[in-house]
Amino acid sequence: MIQFLHEYSGELLNKTIEHFYISLMALFIAIIIAVPLGIVLAKTRKVANVVLTAAGVLQTIPTLAILALMIPIFGVGKTPAIIALFLYVLLPILSNTVLGVQNIDENIKQAGLSMGMTRFQLMKSIELPLALPLIMGGIRLSSVYVISWATLASYVGAGGLGDFIFNGLNLYNANMIIVAAILVTALALIADMLLALVERWTIPKGLKVEK
Repeated sequence: MIQFLHEYSGELLNKTIEHFYISLMALFIAIIIAVPLGIVLAKTRKVANVVLTAAGVLQTIPTLAILALMIPIFGVGKTPAIIALFLYVLLPILSNTVLGVQNIDENIKQAGLSMGMTRFQLMKSIELPLALPLIMGGIRLSSVYVISWATLASYVGAGGLGDFIFNGLNLYNANMIIVAAILVTALALIADMLLALVERWTIPKGLKVEK
């Protein structure tokens, strides 16, 4: 194992960075789309239910099938992998955003409007802060999902730690599989801890969801 780490240390570092980049880009795109969309959908329960159901059905499609469907459209490489991963991690963030906004007491919203707030000010100053604990919960869950699923990106030539895992399977090399699996797990734990710190800094103490 030590000899393996010494021999492949440089490549392991590059693949870890590559894996993190793919995961981060997919998660970032999911956040900037799911949060605003979730706030809008929360206003219309029927439309929200339809969209969330469709997103839920999408998640039942095997990851490899989605990756395969991306190849004719986007070719091989990081782009199809990022788009496929984005589609998979969209639901937890979207559903938590919708739920967070819908659970806000209607009296609080009416109080804001009676003070002369515009709809945008209401969203920025009341709805988003109050929904943030649930939104962050969805983001943290998605971060763990995307890092684990990013191992399959190797099938479309996107690189990442999946290269080591699948090469290890093909070569019957246990060291490749074990080390890559440990690094994927470590990345997921680090991402969750970093997002927990962000959650602590951005959410007022009184709004935090009790663990």
